[in-house]
Amino acid sequence: MKKLRNSLLAQYLLLLITATMIIPIAIPTLSIIFYNTLYSVEESPRYYNGTDLETMWHKTAKGLTGASDDEIRAKLVELKQLYTDASLYWVDASGKTRDRFPESLSVPDTWTASYAIDFVKKNRGFTVDPFTVIAFIGDHDNEGFMVLQLPRSDMENPSDKLRAKYNYLFPITLLLVFGLFILICTLFFYRIRKRLLHLQEAMTTSEASGIPAPVEVSREDEIGRLEQSFNGMVKELESGRLREMEEEELRKDLIANLSHDLRTPLTTIRAHAYRLQKEPLSTKGRDSLDFIDEKINYMGELIDNLLSYTLLTTGKYPYKKEKTDIVRLIRTSFAAWYPLFENHQFDIVLDIPEGQVIWDIDPQWMNRILDNLFQNIYRHAKSGKFVAVRFEDGAIYIQDHGPGMEAPSHQKGVGVGLSIVSLMLNEMQVNWEIHTDERGTRIKLFQ
Repeated sequence: MKKLRNSLLAQYLLLLITATMIIPIAIPTLSIIFYNTLYSVEESPRYYNGTDLETMWHKTAKGLTGASDDEIRAKLVELKQLYTDASLYWVDASGKTRDRFPESLSVPDTWTASYAIDFVKKNRGFTVDPFTVIAFIGDHDNEGFMVLQLPRSDMENPSDKLRAKYNYLFPITLLLVFGLFILICTLFFYRIRKRLLHLQEAMTTSEASGIPAPVEVSREDEIGRLEQSFNGMVKELESGRLREMEEEELRKDLIANLSHDLRTPLTTIRAHAYRLQKEPLSTKGRDSLDFIDEKINYMGELIDNLLSYTLLTTGKYPYKKEKTDIVRLIRTSFAAWYPLFENHQFDIVLDIPEGQVIWDIDPQWMNRILDNLFQNIYRHAKSGKFVAVRFEDGAIYIQDHGPGMEAPSHQKGVGVGLSIVSLMLNEMQVNWEIHTDERGTRIKLFQ
């Protein structure tokens, strides 16, 4: 029962049933309230309908058969109390007017036949005002007659007057019932919409961790169960994020430890290789020793890159931004690589203008970036035998004619060097663009 009461479906079905039954129930109910309660008036023995009045008057006159003058007078007094606005009097058999109510009533004291006929003619008809009824007293016409004259304005039933006066209340009340129903429906769907929008806002609004905050479950209905599922999802995401952070920390610690642990055997191998270079070796032995030395250097660079990458991602790499002459830094950095490119017969293009251009960067980081880029050219673009370094329009251009970054290479690694370049450039707010294909690679650095 509790689940049914908290169900949005049950509430919606209740609204549909109410909408279906509101007309057949509201109209009869309001009719009973208005016409039997609000419009009801105290029952009265008097008549308002002309036919009923005429019937009552004739019946009263007939009932006075053989009545004395006092009895007739008493009856007229009784009727006058009931019909206060009426004019009542009676005329005896001799034609004399008797007992006028009110006493100031202007009628002849003696009635002639011609006057009686003329009186009847003038007061007959459905529209003549006042409404006049003439009835003979008793069973015969020799006991006289009695007259009732009632203003037609007094013939309207008070209930009919009241209904006519307040008849507008019925449609207004009916409209209020419909308005109340519409208001209930609006509040019902507004509440649903508000809760759904709140849930949508919670889904699109995330905390610093990127995970939405849990929402408060207000009711145990369908939306409430959706909110509970959403909170469960948020909890799982938070747990997953914590696990990921722990795994990331373990991975970074592992890389850092491996980087340090590998340096000792590499240093030992490099020392023995240097000792072997002083020994007499065959040509093949000398080639093997050179290959070993090259791989030792490559492994040393890889370890340095792994350690640098770990320090960068953990925010532990030393960073000091300062105003730096980028033109001078480019010259100094390329000067260290110039002999190596020249020994391998590279076609070298160096287009660096005179003067100063100041960048707000860390000079050591920028020097490490340039070293990584020159190292990539030396290691992966030897076949092109071309390197160009230009400074134009406030941007650094480094170009080679190698097979491109997508081409296969026996010395190609996992891209740690370029990842380090990307992290450092982003931290220093220096932009970069790479265009690479089978004809070579062109890198642009700019602020």
